[in-house]
Amino acid sequence: MNILILGDIVGPSGREALSKELPSLIKKKKLDFVIVNGENAADTGVGITKKNAEEFFNAGADVITSGNHIWDEKETMEFIVSEKRLLRPENLFKGSPGAGMGIFNSKNNKKVAVINLMGNIFMKKCDDLFDAAKKFIQKVKLKRDADFIIVDIHGEITSEKMAMGYFFDGKATMVVGTHTHVPTSDHRILEKGTAYQTDIGMCGDYNSVIGMNRDNSLKKFFKDPLAKKHYPALGKGTISGLMVEADDETGLSKKVEPIIIGGALESGK
Repeated sequence: MNILILGDIVGPSGREALSKELPSLIKKKKLDFVIVNGENAADTGVGITKKNAEEFFNAGADVITSGNHIWDEKETMEFIVSEKRLLRPENLFKGSPGAGMGIFNSKNNKKVAVINLMGNIFMKKCDDLFDAAKKFIQKVKLKRDADFIIVDIHGEITSEKMAMGYFFDGKATMVVGTHTHVPTSDHRILEKGTAYQTDIGMCGDYNSVIGMNRDNSLKKFFKDPLAKKHYPALGKGTISGLMVEADDETGLSKKVEPIIIGGALESGK
């Protein structure tokens, strides 16, 4: 079972890179299930529209996760109710539209559980991350309720993400961090068989400040009165994420491979 999860898709360059690269990547790597984080996909670089989501599904994504920018496009609060393949963080406050987890069928008819969680530190207020993770894993067991379990922890700080990795070790197929838009080099399989990476980076233009126009970002840091509201960089995008080969018998990971294609990061290898 080959599973891929891609980091935050940022603006037009991220969408273009995904639409261009994902279909051929699915064929080349024989991917059975694909997850993308789409919370920065809109033209503004924050939020996701229905059109964006449809574009990702048409390119081959099976599930879209998100994070703190999930409601930045107001239409999302409506279409997320019917679009079960789009997840918002599970630990958003009770009564939030949509769902934070689901069990989906892969291309080879396996059951894949996906949960989207959001960190508590330096993020928008939400319910306790660790309490939500504990409740989920008590309800959804690997090889009982799902053949594979994927966790997207959308958070600012490394310690929360690392703690999530160890909490889910042996209980989930893979745990990856999103949100910081910078891929970390700690991809590995933990002691009990769960694939892990602190942050899988972003899909977008890396000649930027975390996906936003670098010149305008510098103006904002220097408090230049000519600075505008942040807007995405529009150069060539890089695809960044993590692929695992998972064991059909155990649901755990056998092999982990970072995926970096195109743009500034690939050319810098």
